[in-house]
Amino acid sequence: MYTVAQLIGGVWGAGGEGGELVVHDPADGSPVTRTPVATADEVAKAVEAARGVAAEWAATPTAERAAALHRAADAVEAAAGELAEATTAEMGKPLEDARGGVAAGIGTLRQYAELAPVRGGRTLHGAHDALDFMAPEPRGVVAAITPWNDPVAVSCGLLGAALVTGNVVVHKPSERTPATGWLLARALDSALPAGVLSLLSGGGEVGAALSGQDVDVIAHVGSTATGRAIAAAGARTGAKVLLENGGSDPLVVDADVDPVWAAEQAALGCFANAGQICVAVERVYVHRDVAEGFLDALVARAEALTVGPGRDPETQLGPLVDRRHRDHVHGQVTAALADGARVRAGGVLPEGPGAFYPATVVEGCRHDMALVREETFGPVAAVVVVDSFSEGLRCAADSPYGLAATVLTGSMSHAQRAWRELPVGTVKINSVFGGAPGGAAQPRRGSGQGFGYGPELLDEFSTVKAVHLQAPGGGHW
Repeated sequence: MYTVAQLIGGVWGAGGEGGELVVHDPADGSPVTRTPVATADEVAKAVEAARGVAAEWAATPTAERAAALHRAADAVEAAAGELAEATTAEMGKPLEDARGGVAAGIGTLRQYAELAPVRGGRTLHGAHDALDFMAPEPRGVVAAITPWNDPVAVSCGLLGAALVTGNVVVHKPSERTPATGWLLARALDSALPAGVLSLLSGGGEVGAALSGQDVDVIAHVGSTATGRAIAAAGARTGAKVLLENGGSDPLVVDADVDPVWAAEQAALGCFANAGQICVAVERVYVHRDVAEGFLDALVARAEALTVGPGRDPETQLGPLVDRRHRDHVHGQVTAALADGARVRAGGVLPEGPGAFYPATVVEGCRHDMALVREETFGPVAAVVVVDSFSEGLRCAADSPYGLAATVLTGSMSHAQRAWRELPVGTVKINSVFGGAPGGAAQPRRGSGQGFGYGPELLDEFSTVKAVHLQAPGGGHW
């Protein structure tokens, strides 16, 4: 059993007067974590304490901040095993996948530690006896509200970029993975000056209280509904808001691709981490010419997945994060069946403990079904058969979300059309995951705003000051 403590103003164990939450293992329902719930007063104290050390951290040379982030990455690496185990215990991710998320977080911390010292402003061409330049500066206090589905990797990105650019951070991890957030904060805090990082725990009410505080940036990764509430809070306080929110990412399968290979890509996109990935494939538009072979191969892939507890090394598909979320996923599948769709694999609630849900393939879907239009965030492939690539592309573009999209095609002209016409932040051609290191994109519409990754995230956490230095009296310095 993990027992979480809060970190406020450099003091561990501060607060905890707001009650307690218990997190249960989604594999068997056993309690794994006890965490305090921050009160509104504790939230305010955390922000006030952060504000008190903001100027000193901002004035710290960038090279020193980068060196501290390198030491923090070392500390996270030393705790990698424990972090991975906590992630699996709290949200069910297979242990090997959890280790991969921790490794990705460590890599991101090191990347930002390397990038920060070589950033600079622009020199402007003005008068001969003047000097004009633009200098980046920290924004101040950052409220970071992070999700449960990949808690270490996502948190390291936001926290690392904010800290190395000279901001102080108040972090509120998801109430579904509080021990993972606590272990990460312990590692980071061991390498940082006291007070630069604070940790608050609790549910949505704590995140709402933090968003309403006098902070300079609110960075949130999570649901669209929560993101919109945070954007409204930022509008009231004047805080800059960075959002990566929900999505219903499409996969378009062209007529000229190998249907078995396309099914492998679809299975990876739909079923990895039980579909609980921001850029998971949620809806598939497959050309009628290859639909039969594609569906047969996708069903075979779904039925071959090994389902079990995340700590079991044989597990390929772990449980969903909890039964409440499983009810949401199954409810969408059930509604689609009532509207004429058909289950080819899965789609049945398993007996026994835990929040397990099988890899599910639903055929006969229509573009207007909730299973297709709304975010599911589970191991479900909703398949729509289309009669042309243009129809598939048009349906893929027709969404309230704008996070990412994948197109499988052997046609360069179709690939060019796809990246130009799809109104999303990331377009992937012939690979559902992957990409060069340091890649970044801006989600659109209901999926958020601002860069969430890459070197550009350093700019998001900075503000720019223009400086004009003129020699006095028209003379010389």
